[in-house]
Amino acid sequence: MNRKRHLKKIKNPDDLTTIHPHAAGLDIGAREIWVCAPPQSAEENVRVFGTFTPDLHALADWLVACGVTTVAMESTGVYWIPIFEILEERGIQAYLVNAWHLRHVPGRKSDVLDCQWIQKLHSLGLLRGSFRPDAEMRTLRSYLRHRAELIQHRAPHILHMQKALQQMNIQLPLVLSDITGESGQKILRAILAGERDPLKLAQLRHPGCKSSEDEIVKALTGNWQPQHLFALKQSLELFDFYTRQIADCDAELARQFAAIKPRWDGPDELPDVPNVKPSSHSKNQPAYPVRAELIRITGVDLVAVKGISASLAQIIISEIGTDMSRFPNEKHFCSWLGLAPHHEISGGKILRNRTLKTDNRAGQAFRQAAASVIRSDSAFGAFYRRKRSQLGPMQALVATAHKIARTVYFMLKNKAEYKDIGAVAYEQKQKDRELIYLRRKAAKLGFTLAPNDAA
Repeated sequence: MNRKRHLKKIKNPDDLTTIHPHAAGLDIGAREIWVCAPPQSAEENVRVFGTFTPDLHALADWLVACGVTTVAMESTGVYWIPIFEILEERGIQAYLVNAWHLRHVPGRKSDVLDCQWIQKLHSLGLLRGSFRPDAEMRTLRSYLRHRAELIQHRAPHILHMQKALQQMNIQLPLVLSDITGESGQKILRAILAGERDPLKLAQLRHPGCKSSEDEIVKALTGNWQPQHLFALKQSLELFDFYTRQIADCDAELARQFAAIKPRWDGPDELPDVPNVKPSSHSKNQPAYPVRAELIRITGVDLVAVKGISASLAQIIISEIGTDMSRFPNEKHFCSWLGLAPHHEISGGKILRNRTLKTDNRAGQAFRQAAASVIRSDSAFGAFYRRKRSQLGPMQALVATAHKIARTVYFMLKNKAEYKDIGAVAYEQKQKDRELIYLRRKAAKLGFTLAPNDAA
């Protein structure tokens, strides 16, 4: 093939059809924002603004004066949020663009300012905006992300307590599954109050504790040292501090949930729902009725889906919202979550088939849900075990998360109720499908498939 003749077929970006004639491009940094308005809107269509609030309002005023109706912006971190919200208030449609998309669109980006290149690509309709839920869900999402960070900050202090105990040869973590549980908390606080008698400390155990009193006495016999007791005291105080902060965050979340109106034609009151896991004692579970609030808002019970807990359900709703019309179908939804395979095709052949790396929080929540049904007696559990024998554990986990995500999409879009058929019924349906396939295959080859009477 003549390479020169082939290259002549490539169109210049200047020859493409303009889709957004009143489009602007923003390149956002920590200290300044470069803005490019449409060339015909101003004599000097490229300007730079600061990042203080008066500068952002001046930027918005200039865009309105230039007749801009849509803006595409590239940013790192959270620098884009203030200007994005101001532009939305002014009625300008804003697109937050993935920087990866800018780098992979054909063009000589290094020869022009970033804002000019963004403006050109956006005017030609070559850029897509990132997904953002509505304002109420964004507020809920901010609270939940902050709550997750508080839990992450609290976790290292549990390890610090375990380390201090280990250095004194107090083997409490070996006889208690969780030192922050009821028995562990009573014993730790008694130790810091001055109690050193192992027998008296062991008598603080909960009656339901699996370890016997004698085992706990042996575990609490050690070498008490003041420096390690001091580290234990401070670690416990930090643990208590973050626990109080999580409780305050739960109170704010409860108020935010109560302020959200139902997103369906249903009553604005909390339904009476039973506890899905009455024996669960997770310390990270919300203190407010998450399941009832989500049913009131969405009209469906996501917690009824096997693998999805109340915590995962609120994370999923805050990340994806309740309006499934934003996604054309379940395939687009799963692709956005990072749960769909990406095919690299050349010459009609699939060269590579893989799931792209993503930090999508909703996709991570669906993966956690899939991990919790691995050994369950549910249809999702049977599906995972079947896929694991075909693809391996990692691919089977993503496939199960994909299946759970499709179920959630269908429930939210159609306000449908979830009913688990169970592992036995699922395996029977799979067996029936295989029999139908084998009968067709046998008939195609001129044979008749008959059951084995002996079997």
